[in-house]
Parts: sequence; structure tokens; C-alpha cells
Amino acid sequence: MGMFGSEKTNNLTAAEISALWLQYTGDSMAICVYKYFLNIVENQEIKPILESSLQLAEGHITKIKEFFKKANFQVPIGFTENDVNVNAPRLFSDEFLLFYSYIMTIHGLNAYSLAITNSEQYDIQDYFLECTTSSKELFQKIVKLAKNHPKYSSVPSIPSPHGGKFIESPGFVSNLIGDKRPLNSSEISTLFFNSTKTGFIKALSLAFSQVAELEEVRNFMLKNVKLAGKDTDSFDTILKQDHLPIPEKWDAEITDSTISPFSDKLIMFHAGFLVNAALSYYGASLGSSLRSDIMVNYSKVFTHAMEAGVISYNIMVKHGWLEKQPEAIDRKSLVQGSEK
Repeated sequence: MGMFGSEKTNNLTAAEISALWLQYTGDSMAICVYKYFLNIVENQEIKPILESSLQLAEGHITKIKEFFKKANFQVPIGFTENDVNVNAPRLFSDEFLLFYSYIMTIHGLNAYSLAITNSEQYDIQDYFLECTTSSKELFQKIVKLAKNHPKYSSVPSIPSPHGGKFIESPGFVSNLIGDKRPLNSSEISTLFFNSTKTGFIKALSLAFSQVAELEEVRNFMLKNVKLAGKDTDSFDTILKQDHLPIPEKWDAEITDSTISPFSDKLIMFHAGFLVNAALSYYGASLGSSLRSDIMVNYSKVFTHAMEAGVISYNIMVKHGWLEKQPEAIDRKSLVQGSEK
């Protein structure tokens, strides 16, 4: 058989290794997080959501280990019980635990759809499709429950247009100054979701800044609070100009606890993960926005996220927290006969 298909030997492609490796690390982190959440949750409606999230993450870890072992490939270390203190006092309200599951399930669904199309082996495609289906079911349960909670905000609705209309002048791009046309539906939805997700980064960084042990990590989180806060405000400002509702804020759902449920290594990895996700959704939003003021804004927030990404990467490398992903063979050093 050619390059595609299931008859291929168990050599994983770089894309397959990358998708499985990142999911393993992310889900080993999720296991730590949800075990702590289950120890503090009181709301009996939210608890099953957290249990399902934990169960899915544990299932993924087992399956990925099988794929790696079958291909005689090393399994990542990821995060372990050493990275979580489940007995730490409550750092988040129950409402925030539900919101956390909502955002992280969205990130999972995005990653799985990308992984399906990047994988060649049928069994790995099937696995990621399974992950998509189970996460979609969880996501629907989360949304159904969240709608009963006052803090949950829906994307604004817009009236249906009458008859098809086409843009008649290129003025919609160049109007940096002067009258702006109202936001279109894709601009509204991306602004709203970006405000929600970036608001989540701000609230989580606030929690992490209170409990981080190393001063360097605390300072990074405080910087993140500031940048993510600015970026969230910038999305909200554009929505408010069109008198549209803005998403709820979550900072008040963080308690005043200063005892950390998580290791600094986990905290930094989590922040880095969210910054990377932000870069991808800012990029996609830029592509679907046609008003120049919005484009300028996205390039500004993109720069903020890149800045945060570089700092978080440097901190993780400095402390030996960044597990090395498998690389191509270094031919140069082989030729030189040097030890790598």
C-alpha cells in the first residue's frame, strides 16, 4: 500500500508523535487539575462534569501509552501526583470549575480536529475521532448546565438580513478614521469568544500569581494578568461601540487562598499552553475580520501573546521544566563524531 493506510508499519510520523505527545502532556496536567477540583467541588450538578473530564483524560493517557509502546517509542513524563496537592484549600469557586471545563474542552476539540487531519495511520485517526466525539458530548453537557448559571454569557444575536447583499466598495477595509460600518457576524463572534477566552487567562493567571512559590513565576503571572486584562478590554471596547453585550468576568471567582494546589512547573506549563492557544485563535480571528481597527487590534494582542510565550518558554527551560519533544537526527553532530 502507498503512504496512507493501516498496513503501514508502526513508524509514527512527526505529526502523529507531536499530536500524541502534546495530548499526553496536556492530559497528564488535566488529571492533576481535575483531581484537585473534585476535592473542592460542592455543587452536585457540576461534580459529574469534572468526573467525566477526569475520566476522559485518564482514558487518553492509557491509549497514548499503547500507541507509543507499539511503536517502541518513549512515553513522555508529563505531570504526576508530585505536581498536585489535592488537599490545598479552595482557590476557585464551583462556577469557575465549570467555566474551566468549558474553555479547556473547547481547546481539546480544536486540537483533536487538527490531529485527525495531520495523522496518516487509520487507528490514530480513529482514536482522535473518538476523542472528538466524547469531548463533544461532554461539551454539550457543560453548555446545557452553564445556561442555568447566571454568569454564563451567550454570544449576541443579530437580526436576519432580507435578501442577499454584496459589498459595493472596498471602503470597509480602509476606514481607519471616520464612520465605521457595524460589526459583521464573524467579527462579533470572534471578538466575543476571544474576550471570553482571554478573560479566562486573566482570571487563572491571577489565581496562579497568588499561589506560585518562585518569585519569577509570580511576576510572570502578574504580567500575564495585566496583558490579558488589557487584551480582554480591547475586545470589549469594540463590542461596546456597537452596543453589544460583553462576556462576564471571572476574577471574583478566585478565592484569597495563597496555598498552591499545583507545582510551579504545572502552573507555568498551563500558562504556556493557553498562550499558544491564544496565538492560534487570534491568528484565525484576524483572517475572518475585515474592519481595519479590528485587524490592528488583533495584531496588538498577538504581539502580547508572543511576548508572554517567550517569557514562559525561557522560565520553563531555565528550571528544567520543559520536556524535550523528540527531534530529527542531528546529522551534523554525527558527522563531527561529537557527543550530543
